[in-house]
Amino acid sequence: MKRIAFGIAAAICCSLAFATSASAQAAQATKPATPTTAAAVSTAKWSSPVKGTAFIEVIRGDSKKVGTDMVTTVKVKNVSNGPIALLRMDETWYNKKLAPVTGDTAQFRAPIQPGQVIELTTKSPIKPDLYRSQFAFSHANGKINAKAVTKFNDK
Repeated sequence: MKRIAFGIAAAICCSLAFATSASAQAAQATKPATPTTAAAVSTAKWSSPVKGTAFIEVIRGDSKKVGTDMVTTVKVKNVSNGPIALLRMDETWYNKKLAPVTGDTAQFRAPIQPGQVIELTTKSPIKPDLYRSQFAFSHANGKINAKAVTKFNDK
C-alpha cells in the first residue's frame, strides 16, 4: 500500500513540475525577445595585391648618427589601386668615389593598403667615408615606381 501511495505522489509531483515549466514557457513566448547581439560587425574584405609595377610616394627623413649606426627613416604612401605585398627597401651608402660602402634592408611584411602611410627605418653601420645614400624599392610581385615628394597628397 505504501508503494502505491508513493507512486501516486511521485506522479503528481512530476505532473506539477511539467505544468509549471510549460506555463513558464508560455509566459516567455508572450514577451518580446530582447536582442542579444550587437550591431553587425563588418568583415574584412580581401583584395588581390598589385602584380607588376606598384606606385608609391616617398618622403625621405634625415639620416642621423645613433651610436655606431647611421639611422634613416622614410615615410612611404601607397598610391596604387591595390595593396602592396611585402614591400622591401634597400639602402646603399656610397663614398666620395661613388663606390658602395655599407647598407641595410627594411621590410614591411603586412600588405600596404591604397592610401596607407607607413614608416621604414634602416640602420647601416658607420664607415669613415660615408658620402651619400640611395634607396631601391621592390615588392613580392614586381617593381616599385617611387616618386620623391615633400608632403603626401590627400586624395
